Amino acid sequence: MRSETTSGLRSKILGSFGLLAGIAAASSAYAAAPNQAADGPCGVVKQANVPATMRDGTVLLSDVYRPSQDGSYPVILMRLPYNKTSAQTYVYGSPSYYASQCYIVVIQDVRGTYASTGEFYPFRHEMTDGYDTVEWAAGLPGSNGKVGMYGFSYVGATQWLAATQKPPHLVAIAPAMTSADYYDGWAYEGGAFSLAFNESWPVSDLAPVTATRLGDEALLDTLTNAKAHIQSTYNFLPIDRYPALAPDRPALASYFYDWVRHPTDDDYWQQWSIRRRYSDVQVPALNLTGWYDVFLNGAIENFVRMRKEGGSPTARAGQQLVVRPYIHIPWTRKLGDLDFGPEADNRTDAMQIRWFDHWLKGYANGSEHDPAVRVFVMGANAWRNADDWPIPGTNFTKYFLHSYGIANSVNGNGALSTVAPQSELSDHFRYDPANPAPSRGGHSCCFADLAPVGPADQADVEKRADVLVYSTLPLEKPVEVTGPISLTLFASTTAQDTDWTAKLVDVYPDGRVFNLNNGVIRARFRDSLEHPTLLEKDKIYKYSIEIWPTSNLFLAGHQIRLEVSSSNYPHYDRNPNTGHDFGKDQELLPADQTIYHDEAHPSVLILPLMPVPLPPAQVSK
Repeated sequence: MRSETTSGLRSKILGSFGLLAGIAAASSAYAAAPNQAADGPCGVVKQANVPATMRDGTVLLSDVYRPSQDGSYPVILMRLPYNKTSAQTYVYGSPSYYASQCYIVVIQDVRGTYASTGEFYPFRHEMTDGYDTVEWAAGLPGSNGKVGMYGFSYVGATQWLAATQKPPHLVAIAPAMTSADYYDGWAYEGGAFSLAFNESWPVSDLAPVTATRLGDEALLDTLTNAKAHIQSTYNFLPIDRYPALAPDRPALASYFYDWVRHPTDDDYWQQWSIRRRYSDVQVPALNLTGWYDVFLNGAIENFVRMRKEGGSPTARAGQQLVVRPYIHIPWTRKLGDLDFGPEADNRTDAMQIRWFDHWLKGYANGSEHDPAVRVFVMGANAWRNADDWPIPGTNFTKYFLHSYGIANSVNGNGALSTVAPQSELSDHFRYDPANPAPSRGGHSCCFADLAPVGPADQADVEKRADVLVYSTLPLEKPVEVTGPISLTLFASTTAQDTDWTAKLVDVYPDGRVFNLNNGVIRARFRDSLEHPTLLEKDKIYKYSIEIWPTSNLFLAGHQIRLEVSSSNYPHYDRNPNTGHDFGKDQELLPADQTIYHDEAHPSVLILPLMPVPLPPAQVSK
């Protein structure tokens, strides 16, 4: 083992097209954002590789950007595993922008990554290292003793995990696009393994750093090749022997195989869960996320539950939620064929500085009076403000599933109607995990060339025999769906275990079909994420599927549609239908699936309707 990288290894890792390259590209795209100054009133000087010693003696290195003028300034801190020298703001690029707003900005490589010593293992050290770093940063020369934290994704996790430890000098955080739990909504969803994210994240962004530190050219070559052919690597079985991450070299990425070995919400995951620790968090949070983000559900949960369970009055009152029409990265108004208009332009830096100016500098800028909830309504392409989530006054409306021959059913498809079913035939399809229904877009992570992200036309997917669709009639007037979505599904299968997937889509009059959000339930987890139980063949069970929230104005002439299947691959792993322990299967068994929607089994989609929809193309003031 060696601690210094060779030039060849360094070149390979810095040439990665993973998260860092995406951040840089996103930042450069906004470098010339209109009508905003790119610099503030303070000059900036940078100190590189400033050491901080953790309680166990591990030394973590930071780059510190500070105002060149003498004075006392608050600190904003980012702790990341993606290389402190590549850290960016959301709009302007270098963290020096924030320093120019008269802050001391600290960007730290977390333990075991890049310049910092120690060994990296996701989440393991972020509580204690976060606490120690906050307190160290508060004592930096020129600090006024007030520390805020910012950043997105894993960098949001480093904020929440530090905040649970109550560091005395932590005043406020701004976690973006990050989760409430690292089992449910990170590594797994509804008990299904988030395959594309779980495999592409370490292959592209985490393991190459470790391979470089190990000085192992062969490991780095394997990772580089796997990333270049990532879609084909998703097919490898068994998952617990996924070769790209070297299962026989635990020093590289043992955490991945630990994720596979812990397919239930057990003690392994609960030791880091934020949702179990809200009462320990005593600071306000600006929660930022996107409708197509991999951690959307967790970000909303953090906001909702902190308002009720936060560990101080300031924390409970000081929660804000902002949801944009964004994927995980980049933060842009245009996603594929959809352009959400100028109201969706990225203004995150200004929003974040306004937040920290209030909490860290005490400015009476009205930030504390901003709406608690600000969500972007797609279709209307405008903002809706509210006092809470779900938005007060939401009309949760039942849309029942109906068979072919009812209402608007055509081409063998079903209908969605507010009329409850009576006597109806059931629907059938065969799910073959050797030929799963493919993902087209979604809320995976993190880039379209690695995983299913964002809105995409579902028309070809819907032509498959193993994808059932249920649609309303074309709408006579706009309908706004804003909030959490759920599906109650009555179904049976010939398998001991299987998956049920659901997707809410917007059907355009020209035949395009764009996904809004999706969900899954692994049948063995229908009652509990901690205590799974297998199925009885052909027995009818009631399943609750959480389709992640959205905000969309379905325009007149459009249709509201639900897709039901048993796969959404590689967004989620294929359920092999065997009932065997997770991760060990190479065997794939077809299963015959039946969906029921009759008086005794009223399968129903519950949609959150706004009593007064925003009009199309409204310009937010």
